[in-house]
Amino acid sequence: MEELSLLKTDRRGFLKRGAGAAAAFAWSTTPFSAFAGDSVVQLTILRTNDVHSRVEPFPMDGSRNQGMGGVARRAALIKKIRAEQPNVLLFDAGDIFQGTPYFNLYGGEVEMRLMSDMGYDAGTLGNHDFDNGVAGFLRQMPHANFPFLIANYDFNNTELKGKTQPYKIFKKQGIKVGVFGLGIELDGLVNKKNYGDTVYLDPVSKANEMAVLLKNEHHCDLVVCLSHLGYKYRENKVSDVVLAQSTRHIDLIIGGHTHTFMKLPENIMNLDGKVTVVNQVGFAGINLGRLDFFFEKGSPDKKMSAAVYPVHSSGLG
Repeated sequence: MEELSLLKTDRRGFLKRGAGAAAAFAWSTTPFSAFAGDSVVQLTILRTNDVHSRVEPFPMDGSRNQGMGGVARRAALIKKIRAEQPNVLLFDAGDIFQGTPYFNLYGGEVEMRLMSDMGYDAGTLGNHDFDNGVAGFLRQMPHANFPFLIANYDFNNTELKGKTQPYKIFKKQGIKVGVFGLGIELDGLVNKKNYGDTVYLDPVSKANEMAVLLKNEHHCDLVVCLSHLGYKYRENKVSDVVLAQSTRHIDLIIGGHTHTFMKLPENIMNLDGKVTVVNQVGFAGINLGRLDFFFEKGSPDKKMSAAVYPVHSSGLG
């Protein structure tokens, strides 16, 4: 397993600095996991995006990504991390479908079953998840034992009505994690017949609505957005960076769509001058993203994330 080269520090120093520093930054490259004791709750968030039906590794044909990706290695790593950490959540930021013959032959059933076997906690929808139409996605949903979260697609006039959720709250060792999903505008990107009467709602407006609900009404300690908007663009278009800058209360944006390989998460200041962490881990399951959050017991609002592990799947065995 290839991990980022991480600095080391002592646990006492972390705890001393943690309360004061939590508001100043949201992630660091310090592996605090080895030092978290009884007074600290560790939450490990694992994530993928734009896997695109990459069930097997890329073929050994001399291409740039040869031997990388594939489900078996990712599943083994997820299992290993779960054996080491008691509080793990696993998310996907969309574009599960399209890219290999597995999708062409089985329409997404294989991908859904494998994600269920790996224990995904939630996912959101990408534009390619409509490639067999709304009905095609609906046919595969029974093979997924996890929810699809999407707050800015109105499916009321489609077959997906009532089949997705805008958000879900997860509880881990007393920590409440509120998670919601956002999708990219489908018009001009997806054939109209494939998304039918799906109504696209402004993602910034819906994000603020969801974040306020999760933070202020449900009192979540961590608010996470699963986004398929894309990392950032040159043109004036909503992206993860724009979303972070235009909202409040979102702690982490797990992104997709632009296939961006980010070596480290990026800290973006939100409307309140607080940090929203933005991250995306490429495509095809080449990387499994990992980000650890630490909460002091008795005061879970004092949090910081640490131990960033962008894991290269070709290094797994």
